Amino acid sequence: MRLLHLFGGPHLTCDGERREIPEGSKRLLVFTALHRRRVERRYTAGMLWPECSDSRAAGNLRSALWRLRGADLDVLDVDKSSIGIRAEVGIDCRNISDWASRLVNDTAETGDLRVPSVWVEALNLLPGWYDDWVLTERERMRQIVMHAFEALSNRLIIAERCPEAVDAALLAVCAEPLRESAQRCLIVAHLAEGNLIDARRSYDLYRGLLHRELGVEPSAELGRIVRTIPAQSGATQAHADEVAIRS
Repeated sequence: MRLLHLFGGPHLTCDGERREIPEGSKRLLVFTALHRRRVERRYTAGMLWPECSDSRAAGNLRSALWRLRGADLDVLDVDKSSIGIRAEVGIDCRNISDWASRLVNDTAETGDLRVPSVWVEALNLLPGWYDDWVLTERERMRQIVMHAFEALSNRLIIAERCPEAVDAALLAVCAEPLRESAQRCLIVAHLAEGNLIDARRSYDLYRGLLHRELGVEPSAELGRIVRTIPAQSGATQAHADEVAIRS
């Protein structure tokens, strides 16, 4: 089993053994891996070495391919016109993207109702890389993972796994505190668990954050959700706080 790691990488594992990628071949391998289809050699060379002439860029591409072969890393399927990752080579970011898509598209199975161990790295793909094609993919990955957290929280509520639903929503909120859809998931998860006070507290914290950062109010839709919380819940919390202080 060969797996290309872009989170915390790039590097390769072959049957559990870590293999390092030659420095001069990393950008080529990453560029190819971020495409779900084969890419033309000329296009690849132009994107990776835009400051070079066509002939020099093509030479740089050949050198990068030669370094991979020299390191005995047979992960690319190359012909005269195009390059692609071999079908038998897994890619971690594709695995996460597929997991997120299943949740967002409501095709997830029971095994998908968990948070991947690489979720932190998935929110910041290839840190320190500033090529335009990396920045675009980084933002795409961040958005799909955020949507997946929200969908996961909703699915866990349906499965009556409310504490896990709260945890999933909290991951989204911590990653993007101003994101209303994430805050809504957290509030709904608290309500599903029966924690009215936590739901109200989450709303109040979010409302205060919006005031400080943007000078705006939460949406009317979120307000309608919060208005379902009985008014006495706030009084109950105040009484509990008073008892706690006295004790």
